[in-house]
Amino acid sequence: MNEQKFCYKYPHPSVTTDCVIFGFDGVRIKVLLIERGVEPYKGKWALPGGFMKIDESADECARRELEEETGLKAASVEQFHTFTDVNRDPRERVITIAYYALVKLSEVHGGDDASKAQWFSEEDIPSLAFDHDRILRMALNRLKERICFEPIGFELLPEVFTMPELQNLYEAILGVKFDRRNFYNKMLKLGILTEAEQRLATTPRRTPTKYRFNAEKYAELKQKGFRLEF
Repeated sequence: MNEQKFCYKYPHPSVTTDCVIFGFDGVRIKVLLIERGVEPYKGKWALPGGFMKIDESADECARRELEEETGLKAASVEQFHTFTDVNRDPRERVITIAYYALVKLSEVHGGDDASKAQWFSEEDIPSLAFDHDRILRMALNRLKERICFEPIGFELLPEVFTMPELQNLYEAILGVKFDRRNFYNKMLKLGILTEAEQRLATTPRRTPTKYRFNAEKYAELKQKGFRLEF
């Protein structure tokens, strides 16, 4: 066999990873975008991502690009779709493996081929480079689906939170309004919330109770085929 390593007579595509990063400001779902610093689409907003190196996995590439372009380290990323349209990148034939992650809002900085990184509310997202509008729409739909099967929303909240904060999060993701009493009763009945501190007799009644997410209880429910329905 005379072919050199990584040199083949058959054309083959390049591979990139792109990350849809969600945050929550207490009222709205936010999406983290980077302003591209190089061509193509220089100056356009895009999802964080880049080309996969020959010696790394897609997961490793997603986390590396995320840190290089936004400063976010050790984010837990989850793969949700692969995009293979032929003409999706003007440079060459590119296949993109897309990920999403949920993170608490934090300061980020631009780097690598990103001029800057910025959080956008869903209704304020500009037109994106490449086919990133399509990737983002699919990620938003996946987020809405998964929140009924996984406790993903709790990753967007502080460790200790109130019931109004939890309700605001679910309303922001699902785009609906819940009756306050029904939402509270449903969440408490599930048993996946634990009071973070004991309420004193002198605590004003209007002071919201603070909770923590009970991961062990949720794991028990999930084994029984748990699904959160409203």
